[in-house]
Amino acid sequence: MSGNGAITFNGFKLRALFVEPDAANRTFIYGVNFEFSYNTVHWNQDRYTQEIRPIIGWHLGGLDIIINPILDNSYKGVSELDFAPSTRLAYHLNRAWAVAVEEYDDFGPLKGFYAHAQQQHQLFGVFDYSGKPFTVEGGVGLGLTGSTDKVVLKLILSRDLN
Repeated sequence: MSGNGAITFNGFKLRALFVEPDAANRTFIYGVNFEFSYNTVHWNQDRYTQEIRPIIGWHLGGLDIIINPILDNSYKGVSELDFAPSTRLAYHLNRAWAVAVEEYDDFGPLKGFYAHAQQQHQLFGVFDYSGKPFTVEGGVGLGLTGSTDKVVLKLILSRDLN
């Protein structure tokens, strides 16, 4: 939402996810996700961006631990790649529902991280529903630094194209 309470459109994303076969049934998982984004100006000063998201994780019974050492790419060169890792700790209530705690960080470009006061760190409480034909992820995030939004609402609706 904008400062005056109006709903805003921030752009859209196209994802390509590559993970090891049968990852849902393995203890150790790995993969990579590529996200290509079209951004509106008020959301990001760069109209086109990309996210390179390595995936490292463990399925430990009903508990998932996922680490993503993400690099954000604004197509300005390797030194401008931005280190924005995320972590996720999720508990599966059943086959369809999970609850999770997620942290999203942005340390800045690889050529030199931002000072701590300029870094972004957010902590989210999240729910996931995995159904057909759509999956839903929603949550509330709280900013942990002054340069991070104080409160963020998140809602992701997705559908596999296969």
